[in-house]
Amino acid sequence: MNAFAEKLKGEPFLVLDGALATELERAGFDTSGALWSARALADAPDLIRQVHRSYLEAGADVITTASYQGTIPGFLAAGYSRREAEALLRRSVRLAKDERDQWEARTGRRALVAASMGPYGAYLADGSEYRGRYGLSRAALAAFHRERLAILAEEGLDLFAFETVPDLAEAEAVGDVLAPYPPGCAWISFSCADGCRTSAGDDGGDCAAVLKDIPQFAALGVNCTAPAAVAPFLRRMHERTALPLAAYPNSGEVWDGAERRWTGRPADLAALAPSWHAAGARLIGGCCRTTPETIRAIAAVRDRMRETAS
Repeated sequence: MNAFAEKLKGEPFLVLDGALATELERAGFDTSGALWSARALADAPDLIRQVHRSYLEAGADVITTASYQGTIPGFLAAGYSRREAEALLRRSVRLAKDERDQWEARTGRRALVAASMGPYGAYLADGSEYRGRYGLSRAALAAFHRERLAILAEEGLDLFAFETVPDLAEAEAVGDVLAPYPPGCAWISFSCADGCRTSAGDDGGDCAAVLKDIPQFAALGVNCTAPAAVAPFLRRMHERTALPLAAYPNSGEVWDGAERRWTGRPADLAALAPSWHAAGARLIGGCCRTTPETIRAIAAVRDRMRETAS
């Protein structure tokens, strides 16, 4: 049985952590630039530890590494050597695993560590993860993901989290790369335009139908999107697959690119979590602008559902 399925036994759903980059910003770290949050691997590793710890304390069952924006070509473009780039990717795993292990030693509770794998568009740092259709071949996309995956896998992880994937074409390339790895070793989640389509326009149900028989996928889902789009997108997926689903949207606030600030008010993700669970979600957390307080509220929903079922 894979680590995700084993951890899920007896639980209504597993609680994922929340935002990393905006938590680093809240602590005063400057995430501007193409490396975004991955720059903290070199400049502020203790802050990354602090964020991981805060989510464990909030009740997260799964924490994700600070590798979303970290890629070999991205680090090379920023002036790091190949050796330094590989070391920073490995550090992302070690920081998360160290905090997880210390947490387990103190509390007896063990969390899973998932390697955050951003899409090709994240490396481009131009918003392409919300558009897709990069003009690359499936083989080229596979090669991009294969390099980082091989490095991170050597550090010993529970899961790989392929996140904010904008289109089915990239998801299929990810499936190709995962073929040598064990069944149930990864989840993949899409950024979506609305409750029906991925950011690039693929039907959510079609995505589930194509990916459901790839044995390495333990779960499929949606992240980094508006909370209102989550339930309908999950329902489309749930109609086409029996796999567990993942739901971790943004806070509900909207980024104003012209003013370079967030606008609007955050949604109550904990209040929405039961509807996502009803639509098949077995991994629930938050993405941009969500906080440990968000995750603590979602963990309380998990606890109440667990008590009701017992």
